[in-house]
Amino acid sequence: MKLIGVDIGGSHISAASLTFNSGGELSLADFRESSVDTTASAAVLISAWSSVIRESANSAKNFQVGIAMPGPYDYPNGISLIQDQGKMKSLYKLSVKNLLADSLGIATGQIQFTNDAEAFLLGESLAGSAKAFKNSLGTTLGTGLGSAIKVGDVVIDAKLWTAPFRDGIAEDYLGTNWFIREAKKQFNITISGVKELGESESIQQEADILFEIFGKALGEFLVPYLIRLQSEAVILGGKIALMNARFLPATSQYLIQHGCLAKIKISTLGEQAALIGACQLFIKS
Repeated sequence: MKLIGVDIGGSHISAASLTFNSGGELSLADFRESSVDTTASAAVLISAWSSVIRESANSAKNFQVGIAMPGPYDYPNGISLIQDQGKMKSLYKLSVKNLLADSLGIATGQIQFTNDAEAFLLGESLAGSAKAFKNSLGTTLGTGLGSAIKVGDVVIDAKLWTAPFRDGIAEDYLGTNWFIREAKKQFNITISGVKELGESESIQQEADILFEIFGKALGEFLVPYLIRLQSEAVILGGKIALMNARFLPATSQYLIQHGCLAKIKISTLGEQAALIGACQLFIKS
């Protein structure tokens, strides 16, 4: 049966079919993605998501679907608990699993939901940067801060974005908004995001300073968790991780100075990690 991996975020959906070669290695085909207005009605959202999934299924009538979805969610039953996050409010307390199954014409048992942070680390563990490690911490750095912990064969959402850090929470210091805020505060520079900061030639001196501050903050945040969990590695993903050459030296130095031996690895699968990880339950079975 064809297997479709899906990643649904605040304003997008991406999907691809997963295949295995003769050596058991995973590959993706029929990749599709689309922007979605997540303030729309439940019917519009289900229709938009179903359309992208069908395109990845590529005329197959019977298929399994693994979906990486942000929380809060009742993942086993596929019921949305998202209410106050400014997205998907129309689906609150509805069985998205049932609605999608009806729309796609497949059984509810052919759809599984996984937390998006867990799916990222599961994907990297199955086919990416975390394959060699028994214990690891996965972190996605972007508009928000995603995190998951892997101990042995178990992967769980770490929910570290709300963890106390300095005079606030981790996401205050380890996301895109921190760069936007500090660029304005320290240098009176207005930027739209981290990519602009890293690529605008006229502000590279200021960018160097901000990336170093960010790198140290990331190290400061990670060290106690890596040591406590005895993690062998931290796997970094998300848009900010694409700029890792700018901040990673400061992070690595902080870990070394504080006796943390965990390796820092950048995601090798990128956005494909969640597509693969979302299908883990089907892959294992």
